[in-house]
Amino acid sequence: MAESAYFAFTQQRGQEFVFELRDEEKIAHARRILSGEEKHRIHVHGRIKKQKKPYNPAWDFHLDPDTIAFFEVAIEVCDANMQYVDDHLDEACGAFLPGCHWCPWDSRLTREVKISA
Repeated sequence: MAESAYFAFTQQRGQEFVFELRDEEKIAHARRILSGEEKHRIHVHGRIKKQKKPYNPAWDFHLDPDTIAFFEVAIEVCDANMQYVDDHLDEACGAFLPGCHWCPWDSRLTREVKISA
């Protein structure tokens, strides 16, 4: 298993969401997105966990690293803004974001985040 790498994506100006990747292929894919080599499957999706993480302090939830992947097109039922998810976290994983699956259509990787140990 690879060492963890952390990446950030934005949806709207001033909103940044940091997530952890542990899989070498997914880490390489994320780096290709940032370098501009990868033009497809550039949006982030995965299952949310209703728990804060130190690497993502602005939000009361995080993405389960084992469920994260990249997509080009996804169904509408999993699309939501990160602020809306945070504001409606008590409703998530039911009718809102069924199965805790979150796929923000407008997610844009912006940077790799260096986390100091």
